[in-house]
Amino acid sequence: MTIAHPIGWRTPLLVILAGCTIALLNFGVRSGFGLFLEPISTANGWGREVFALAIAIQTVLWGLGQPFAGAFADKYGSGRVLAIGAVFYAAGVALTAYASSPLLLHVTTGMLVGIGLAGTSFTVALAAIARMVSPERRSWALGIGTAAGSLGQFLMVPLGQGFIAAYGWMMALVLLSLFALAIVPLAGVLAGKAPETGGPQQSMSEALREAGLQRSYWLLIAGFFVCGFHVSFIQTHLPAYVVDRGLDPATGAWALALVGLANVVGSYTAGVLGGTRSKKYLLSFIYGARAVVITVFVLVPMSTTSVLVFAFCMGLLWLSTVPLTSGLVAQIFGPRYMATLFGIVFFSHQVGGFLGVWLGGRLFDATGSYDVVWWISAALGVFSAIVHFPIDERPLVRNAAPSPA
Repeated sequence: MTIAHPIGWRTPLLVILAGCTIALLNFGVRSGFGLFLEPISTANGWGREVFALAIAIQTVLWGLGQPFAGAFADKYGSGRVLAIGAVFYAAGVALTAYASSPLLLHVTTGMLVGIGLAGTSFTVALAAIARMVSPERRSWALGIGTAAGSLGQFLMVPLGQGFIAAYGWMMALVLLSLFALAIVPLAGVLAGKAPETGGPQQSMSEALREAGLQRSYWLLIAGFFVCGFHVSFIQTHLPAYVVDRGLDPATGAWALALVGLANVVGSYTAGVLGGTRSKKYLLSFIYGARAVVITVFVLVPMSTTSVLVFAFCMGLLWLSTVPLTSGLVAQIFGPRYMATLFGIVFFSHQVGGFLGVWLGGRLFDATGSYDVVWWISAALGVFSAIVHFPIDERPLVRNAAPSPA
């Protein structure tokens, strides 16, 4: 592996392993929250919008905090951000078990977990990984990091369901919080700020101003909004949707796990292909394929087989957008402020996630059905497939300061 910027004793392999483990824990614990929608709502006598709003708050705070977490990591190093975020994350998950009112649920599941997710997000870890490998290997490395997050979903969603079955939903949350806390000792491996690179130097404000003037950056922001809508809606509401249609609750858990397993393949493949092929066209294909998969799922009769086939197909397309989108940010603007710039793109993802998860709960309580949200999801897939086509993938050329005579 070619080293781009070795940082002390932290070798590329060690950074990739630590970053992948953090992504696994971050995304793995978060992916199981959909399992708690029905038991928490039933135990407290709440409509589904209460839990959905808590997840929506969590989603948007995760996204809102991401640019700030990325900026802090770019300036001071990723280790501090990850460690502090892990404490918030673990506290929020554990205290969710004791949230006896909607307000407390919104504070614990929504605010604390949302802040913790921003600090421990794989976007912070991916930026550290991206700085440690050469540009030609960067897309592959980002695919590995993203695939690790999906592996966490595959491993921890069934584990969470097992905890619920064996110990009840309250103790299951406490046990899952310990996995979030395990991020703290891993944070030291990703400590250290991003090194300066050769060529014209930028301040963070200059980098932000430069990105804001690029149409391609805004198109990436618009496209990634759709990814968040899809992922958050399906991840939160699919288990309950399966139960509503008369299937066993375990089917929903295994469907989410299968999404995670398939996405290990999808994310890794996207990372590999992104190193040799146009990232924007790959993204257009992924979003268009999502629209087709969702449409077919809604139209065919519901069965255990149809749910699992949908989960597998959607899993191949799930977070395969991440190495391509983050790779485009690094490819166009360089890796120096990648955590900050991709953090802003990721905020759009989380705004989409907020709308997807909240709208799912709101429309279900109003109509008793998720059908409208499924069709909105399909239409948004077509929209995102279109907006990626005009993106200019070429790296920006910056003029160096003139040399003194």
